[in-house]
Order: sequence, then structure tokens, then C-alpha cells
Amino acid sequence: MASIPFVKATACGNDFLIIDFAHVPSDVCSFSRRICDRHNGVGADGVEWVLPATDADLRVRLLNADGSEAEISGNGTRCVAAWYCAENDRSSVVIRTGAGLKTCFLTAREGNSFEFRSSMGEPEVGDEFTIKFTYGGISGIPISMGNPHFVVYVAEFELGWQAVAGQISTHDDFKHGMNVELVKVLNEKEIEVRFCERGVGETLSSGTGSCAAAVASIHTGKVKSPVRVHAPGGVQTVEWNKEVFLHGPATLLCRGEFFV
Repeated sequence: MASIPFVKATACGNDFLIIDFAHVPSDVCSFSRRICDRHNGVGADGVEWVLPATDADLRVRLLNADGSEAEISGNGTRCVAAWYCAENDRSSVVIRTGAGLKTCFLTAREGNSFEFRSSMGEPEVGDEFTIKFTYGGISGIPISMGNPHFVVYVAEFELGWQAVAGQISTHDDFKHGMNVELVKVLNEKEIEVRFCERGVGETLSSGTGSCAAAVASIHTGKVKSPVRVHAPGGVQTVEWNKEVFLHGPATLLCRGEFFV
């Protein structure tokens, strides 16, 4: 029986399957959807396909749970870093992503649980604007972390926020879709965030989303760097001084083989 080996990892509840691209099937998009299915597959927010690189330790291609390709996942990159450091006894790893080179520095390890400080590059901060719906407008701040984000501030996370965030994510103004962060400011050092990611929907956490939410909040003077970002899946810390650094955990959960 043919099978494809995988490793499953999680970063604050944002879970990924790590697979060597040497095992890629003929239809990588369809296979990624199938293996990410939480009822008929292994279950994950996405697949990090690992390839060799000439200018880094390795290269990754990220496919979301719906089979669409994304530039980068901060949490997914950290999961790959945990896998690579465990396999090669390393304390740092340079990963080429669709959003450029990212370096993950190992700061702590206990068994299969890791902590990394990751360089996430320089963000691009746009001007706040309003997108229109039949029921009114929603204002947000566009941020690029190598992938697109729209940061919306809220007083509370209202019942049904997922549907609203999903409508923003697929709005006609965003031709290629949008990662959406709903942000509640707790104090000058902490924010709480809910995430709706392109190709996935609600996630328990997001690395680039945490960066975007923190950058927007620092940019608008609501908080000061470093910022603790609270999400349902856990807490990450974001520093921004020209370049963004993301500090957070990653845990290797299991390895197995998926029958094809």
C-alpha cells in the first residue's frame, strides 16, 4: 500500500503537517485538502512542503487546508524550524518562504516542545480605510507581513464574529483574499486577537497575524513594543523596531504515514 510520511506539529494551536516534497503526489492541492481534512484526513490548518534550497537550510511551500497556496505562515515556519532542529541538532535555521528568508533562533527546548525567536522582516503599513457592506462599513488597517492582513479594532468579540471576519476575508475589495485580525487592546503592552485566515477560516493562533496586529497597534500608538499577543491558542510576543521579531512556541506532536 502506497503511503506518504508526515510529521504533525502545532504552534499555539495553529497546526501543520510537515512533508518532504520528494513524496509529493501528482495533484498537490487536492492531496493537501484531503490530508488536512479533520474528519477524513489527519487534520491541520495547512501543509508545509519541504524542499532543498541553495540560499537557506531548506525551502517550504505552504498549502492551506483548502488547497490554496499562501506566501507564509509564521507559526508554520516555526513548526518547520522545530522539526529541522530536532532532526539535525541545530539551534537556528534559515528557511526560504514565499515571503523571503526567515531565520528562527532556538531559545528553549524541553523534549518535543521548542521556543523560537523568529525574524519576520519589515512590515508594510497602509492607511486605514473602510470596506462597505449592505449593513454598513468596517474600517481596518492593511498590513503586509509578506502576506496580506486587515486589522480591525473591536471593543469585544461579539457572538458570530467568525461570519463577519469571513465576509471581510472574501470581500470584493480583496481580489486575492485577506487574512483578518480582530483586535481588542488590553493595555499598552497587551492585545487580544481573533484570527480568520485565507484558505482556512478561524484559527486558534497566527504568527504573521500576531505580527500584523501588533504592528498596527504600535503604529497607531495604542501599545508599545514589545507586545504580548493573546489568542485562544496561547500567547506570543512581537517586537518591532524596523524589523519584526516573533517569539513563541512550537511542539512536535507525532509522525505517521498517510495512505494514498
